[in-house]
Amino acid sequence: MKLAALVSGGKDSTFAMYKALQAGHEVIDLITIKSQNPNSYMYHTPNIHLTELFSKASGIPLLVEESSGEKERELEDLERALHKVDVGGVVVGVIESEYQASRVERICKSLGLDVYAPLWHQDSEVLLREMVQVLDIRITHVAAFGFDKSWLGRKMDEKTIEDLKTLKGRYGIHISGEGGEYESVVLDAPFFAKKIELVKTKKIWCEDYGTLEILEAMLRNK
Repeated sequence: MKLAALVSGGKDSTFAMYKALQAGHEVIDLITIKSQNPNSYMYHTPNIHLTELFSKASGIPLLVEESSGEKERELEDLERALHKVDVGGVVVGVIESEYQASRVERICKSLGLDVYAPLWHQDSEVLLREMVQVLDIRITHVAAFGFDKSWLGRKMDEKTIEDLKTLKGRYGIHISGEGGEYESVVLDAPFFAKKIELVKTKKIWCEDYGTLEILEAMLRNK
C-alpha cells in the first residue's frame, strides 16, 4: 500500500514508519503538522523543524501544514494536509493515546484512508528495546518528576531504559513518554541514506522541565 507517514522526527513516528517499510508498504509522503501551541494536544512540537532534515535523509518528500494549535481545530489542519496527498493510508506512531488515535482514525475514515498503527497497544518496554537497536534516539525535552538537566541530549540505550523503569517505579511515569514526560529526536534510522548531526544545541531549564533546543544541524555520510 502507498502510505503517508505522520512524522515529528521523534522515536514513535519514526519507528512506526520503519515497521511499515519492513512490512512491505511504500511510504511516499511525510506529513508534519507544525503547531503554534507548545502544549498541543495532538502534535509533537520541540525541534519540529528537524523534519526537514528527516525528509532529506530519507529521500521522501515532506508536506508541512501549519496549525494554530487550537484544540479540536487541530484536526482540521490534519484533514487539510491529507487532502494534498494521494495515498491509501496513513502511518501513525501512537502507542496508547486514545485521544490521538480516535481523532486520526475519524479523519482517515471520512477520507476513505486506512490507518496503519503498528505500535498500538504494544508493550512499551519491548518497543523501546526494539527501537534502540535500530534508531539513534536523543532526548530533547523532559517534563516530569525525576528528570533533570542531564537527561537533555541523552542517547537512548539499554541503560536509559533501565533508568526510565526506575522513574516509573518512583514517580509513575510512562516509560515511552506517552504522558508528555519526555520527547525525542531521531538522528539515524535504517531507511536514512545519511544521518543527522547536531552542530549547535542549547539546554534550557525552567525549574521542573527543560528542552534541548537544536539551533543547527546537518546531514553527514554514515
